[in-house]
Amino acid sequence: MWGGRFAAGPASIMREINASIPFDKRLWKQDIAGSKAHVAMLARQGIVSQADADAISAGLDTIAAEYEASGVPVNLDLEDIHMVTESRLAELIGPVAGRLHTARSRNDQVATDFRLWVRDAIDEVEAGLIGLQRALVARAQDHADAVMPGFTHLQSAQPVTLGHHLMAYYEMVRRDRSRFADARARLNECPLGAAALAGTGFPTDRHMTAAALGFVKPTDNSLDSVSDRDFALDYLMAATQASLHLSRLAEEFIIWASQPFGFVKLPDAYSTGSSIMPQKRNPDAAELVRGHAGRIMGCMTALCMTMKGLPLAYSKDMQDDKPPVFEAHDLLALSIAAMTGMVETVTFRTDRMRGLAESGFATATDLADWLVREGGIPFREAHHITGRAVAAAEEAGVPLDQLPLDRLKAIDDRLDDRVYAVLTVDASVASRKSHGGTAPDQVRARIAQAKEELG
Repeated sequence: MWGGRFAAGPASIMREINASIPFDKRLWKQDIAGSKAHVAMLARQGIVSQADADAISAGLDTIAAEYEASGVPVNLDLEDIHMVTESRLAELIGPVAGRLHTARSRNDQVATDFRLWVRDAIDEVEAGLIGLQRALVARAQDHADAVMPGFTHLQSAQPVTLGHHLMAYYEMVRRDRSRFADARARLNECPLGAAALAGTGFPTDRHMTAAALGFVKPTDNSLDSVSDRDFALDYLMAATQASLHLSRLAEEFIIWASQPFGFVKLPDAYSTGSSIMPQKRNPDAAELVRGHAGRIMGCMTALCMTMKGLPLAYSKDMQDDKPPVFEAHDLLALSIAAMTGMVETVTFRTDRMRGLAESGFATATDLADWLVREGGIPFREAHHITGRAVAAAEEAGVPLDQLPLDRLKAIDDRLDDRVYAVLTVDASVASRKSHGGTAPDQVRARIAQAKEELG
């Protein structure tokens, strides 16, 4: 490839450090598609003959069939997927294969291939996230009125419903999907034809190749076209946020599966045992999802550091753009699949949830709200009175709704027996009817909307 300029070949260490074929072979489908679009354009523009274009296109189809059947051969001497394919094309059709690289560079070629790959990856993630949302909605519908403790600081705060809790993750995934959609929209411009960095003197039609590859338009600046990796960073940042949400859900399941909580029983399919303790059921799948979030964030950070100080246009550092994206994508796909499976098959112990919701004075806020509504007193004063009631119930060893009326009236004589109607956990969740609240009617309404959104 370099024979006209270099008298000697690269040192063995240079050969190894310079080659990207061990990882960029994953781009083979996109590389074949980009090459076919490029040669079709060259023929229509009269830059190469139609006969040569047909031979090249047929040869590329043959190579695609070979790759599909046997994989991409790894030859470090040929450096990357582009040269491996071009070399094989020359073996199949002879010197005419050299016409394929007219009016393009490996710089715009890899930028195009990588954009195509990331676009496909986003579509895969979108399908996976929709599946997770469907699982969340289905389980939320099953438990729209199942009472559980709602926590702040991991302390019992107010009663909520399990359906409401699960739908919180639906909303997180909805935002994740929007971030991936935004990333996809921004990347959907085609760099092919920008050549090495300055464009080309051949009469190419970049709009034709952009349309053939499903892009909205060609990119507008040749320097930016070959040096931009914003699309890869956008993908990694969206993947990082999604992995954080998956990690939070995994952490909930890990905590809930522990004996002190006992809120869930994880399925055998997503648990492991112990080599020494036969009673153990370990939430390993959830723990690995939690761990994957750190690795995905590391991939994002790695590419940020690679790109942070690069001058225009292409630098060889950018060859390291693909491994973190490939790794993050694989980890994210695994994490989505694992959490979807767990959501679909986990057993929720709603009796245990209700019991703990009833034992932690979680309806204290309802008592304070009742004093505001019925007693007409400022909330801060009502908060103070309620705090004294909680202390009295704690001392008596009973929940608030079982504290005798005389004890309540001793705290504040504005309290009467009507207050007991708001002190049960069912009454508490039913009262939270504000938009987005935990009342079962509100939860079911949001579930119905979610089903419409998912189609």
